[in-house]
Amino acid sequence: MNVIAKAYRGGVVESTHLGHVAVVDGSGTLLYQYGDPFRLTYARSSMKPIQTIPVIETGAADRFGFEPADISLCCASHSGEPRHRSRAMKMLNAAGQPESVLRCGTHVPRDEESYKQLIRDGKELTPIFSNCSGKHAGMVATAVHMGEDPTDYNLPEHPVQQRILDAVADIVCYPKEKIHMGIDGCGVPVHRLPLANYAWGYARLARPETITSPIRQAAVRRITDAMTAHPEMVGGKERYCTDLMSAFAGRVIGKAGAEAVYCLGDRERGLGIAVKIEDGGARAVYAVVNEVLRQLGIGTDGPLDKLQAYTNPEVKNMSGIVVGRIETDFTLQAVNSKL
Repeated sequence: MNVIAKAYRGGVVESTHLGHVAVVDGSGTLLYQYGDPFRLTYARSSMKPIQTIPVIETGAADRFGFEPADISLCCASHSGEPRHRSRAMKMLNAAGQPESVLRCGTHVPRDEESYKQLIRDGKELTPIFSNCSGKHAGMVATAVHMGEDPTDYNLPEHPVQQRILDAVADIVCYPKEKIHMGIDGCGVPVHRLPLANYAWGYARLARPETITSPIRQAAVRRITDAMTAHPEMVGGKERYCTDLMSAFAGRVIGKAGAEAVYCLGDRERGLGIAVKIEDGGARAVYAVVNEVLRQLGIGTDGPLDKLQAYTNPEVKNMSGIVVGRIETDFTLQAVNSKL
């Protein structure tokens, strides 16, 4: 079995996680793998940097004066902190649209203080608290800019989603007609394709010069520069995406996806990495990403030390007492084959 991590309690293994890893360069060479690098996978929110490309390419970002922090928020699964909510509202206001146009639904934000303040104020949760409100604000703005109906931008047949589908197929180098689409938790289409193609896509995000179109190259650079300049907008306080990009100080772009997916690109070596934990259990995924980076020799000169809290993390009981740990247990296999 492709065991990738184990959960220990009382000094013995309590549970195991299976997993898959693909490491690909910008030319589409699969360099390293673990498990099944071709596992068909929904990358979920790991696709957000690619979903943001049309916000730039259509001219919507320029028309509505989106700052780099706004563009970073378009790529976010944010914590619902005040800085996230206010910026998403600013984007909607710039596009002349009310919060009610958002089709992302709502949920209790990760930022507990924001939720407690909402309760103290006697107010209800609204879509702006959704971790996807920045992405949706970008989609709404694009529809408005293009003269399209912004009220159904979430539907698969809407031009907003069709432009995204075209961008996804191009960046991950996978035929559009073979991409299976489902609906994500926030109500917009999500794309299913081999894990290795996500890694290839992130290698191309890391090295935009591997992208044919100069316009798309510029859009990708603008997006990845925004993410690394404003990692606090991608996640928030004590969030792995934010801490990862902060630790690597511009070298790495990374984005988590639901059901234990993680994709990242190393701008220095031009590598893309995609990870999927088979059971969807998020508790193991960041430890696995750190171990992949360690085995590849990325960040061993300091950045990984700053991410130590995510490496073999402690398991605590309800009283906060350490009762176990999560440990990674895998070795990458060198492959060196073209996709």
